[in-house]
Amino acid sequence: MNVNEQLLDFIARSPTAFHAAAAVAARLEEAGYRCLPESQPWTLLPGGKYYTTRNQSSLIAFSVPRTDAAAFMICAAHGDSPCFKLKEHEEADAAGLYVRLNTERYGGMLCASWMDRPLSVAGRIVVREGGRIVSRLTDAGRDVALIPNVAIHMMRNANENMSYNANVDLFPIVGSPDARGALRALLAENAGVRPQDVLAMDLMLYSRTPGCVWGVKDEYLSAPRLDDLCCVFCAAEALCAADEAAAIPVLAVLDNEEVGSHTKQGAASTFLPDVLSRICEARGADRRQAAAASFLVSADNAHAVHPNHPELSDAHHRPRLNGGVVIKHNASQKYTTDAVSEAIFASVCDAASVPVQYFANRSDMPGGSTLGNIANTQYSLNSVDIGLAQLAMHSAYETGGAEDPAHLIRALTRFYSSSLSTRADGEYELR
Repeated sequence: MNVNEQLLDFIARSPTAFHAAAAVAARLEEAGYRCLPESQPWTLLPGGKYYTTRNQSSLIAFSVPRTDAAAFMICAAHGDSPCFKLKEHEEADAAGLYVRLNTERYGGMLCASWMDRPLSVAGRIVVREGGRIVSRLTDAGRDVALIPNVAIHMMRNANENMSYNANVDLFPIVGSPDARGALRALLAENAGVRPQDVLAMDLMLYSRTPGCVWGVKDEYLSAPRLDDLCCVFCAAEALCAADEAAAIPVLAVLDNEEVGSHTKQGAASTFLPDVLSRICEARGADRRQAAAASFLVSADNAHAVHPNHPELSDAHHRPRLNGGVVIKHNASQKYTTDAVSEAIFASVCDAASVPVQYFANRSDMPGGSTLGNIANTQYSLNSVDIGLAQLAMHSAYETGGAEDPAHLIRALTRFYSSSLSTRADGEYELR
């Protein structure tokens, strides 16, 4: 398979952050990485490749160089995407004629893109196995739900600045009244457990619409969850392809970015600094000293110029699809890029022969933030925010450039194959 076929296959296997972490883990194990449970002692060997997980939805991987260096070259991306999460009592009656799912919105989404689209359900279920409580991933694996629009004849203003009430308009139906309980039974069966052994569930709706490459010249790529699984995939591929360097390459796939990252497995948690501390302890290094020569790439996609609304972009910062890696700036530091980190990462891209473009919001339009500035409050180091240009961010089906995943893999492979040294604050050497 080519890079885009591999990317679309990865996205298809990653309907939730739980599945994305499992898919990354499987790729890492193919490349010789070994799992280190957080609850166990760690022995790190020169040349060793390792990863650990938290909550089954976040993963951090690293390899240990054969030198005595302790600085880190980190790329962080997030495995979650906006969706609908099922509530604990997931089924409800609808008009006495349907069973509908009781859901709530997870993250900011383009609601209209979820309407009249066949949907499935996936996540994890927690079961009793003998005397143990065990988590299992599950996936209905077929279309089981749909959120129906109201016909234009019954809602004449449907095309006039329509707003959606999440407690009225956005509940999906899964069947007629005799379908009650069938979804839970299906999810238990697909996880290989009995329905009566299920104790609790974390379940999300997702779109099974296959990703595709399209356009008259096959220029574009569209898929569900492109933000941010595209960056997750590219970073994992780069880590596996990188040459050994003096620095320690680290991949952090973190959950809950779409809802603020303030969870035990998010960017605001201790997960990343805990792992970095354990690496430093194993190598007899000082974590604070290591930070001075470390670097964080916060990888999360960027807004391309919209074909129908170019006025929404800053006139002098107009990322385009297939234009290469986007370096993102924000005066309020919602993006962590500054002059130093821009210069360092642009140099990495130049060495990899990867084109660079720049994004900044219109000065009268606030933008979103990413996991970089949040992670930096837990472990402070030079950091840059990057991504690939895309359209319809937070839609159920998003669009990017077909050439750009290869651009990002090349840039991050070069990044992971590099190391940074510093003699003084503001003075750096990239090798």
